[in-house]
Amino acid sequence: MYPEAIRRWREIAKTHDSASLETLLADDVVFQSPVVHTPQRGKPITLKYLVAALAVLGGETFRYVGEWFGESSAVLEFVATIDGIEINGVDIIGWNAEGRIDRFKVMVRPLKAIGALHQAMGAKLTSP
Repeated sequence: MYPEAIRRWREIAKTHDSASLETLLADDVVFQSPVVHTPQRGKPITLKYLVAALAVLGGETFRYVGEWFGESSAVLEFVATIDGIEINGVDIIGWNAEGRIDRFKVMVRPLKAIGALHQAMGAKLTSP
């Protein structure tokens, strides 16, 4: 059985439901990207990054392959493919007492995958 925040996140990852994602994120959520130097703070910017990431990574090749849970945090290991490059990464997710995500960190490997992800995310974030 998954913690409620993770159950909701996994459903959002499948459906790409941005309205549900917005309700799951805490107002003061902090997002850390593998390609952005500084933490991104607040719901609007985190929502923008996560919606773009779901569009870029959340296709047919995306799947979670490992999961570790704590009292108010989880690590979800994933794999996906972008332009023939296999990406291996982890989502490190924390939630507050209300069950809303207040921390979301993404780490990705290998270096070639980081480059492909950076390029794809940049294109998605700058498109209308």
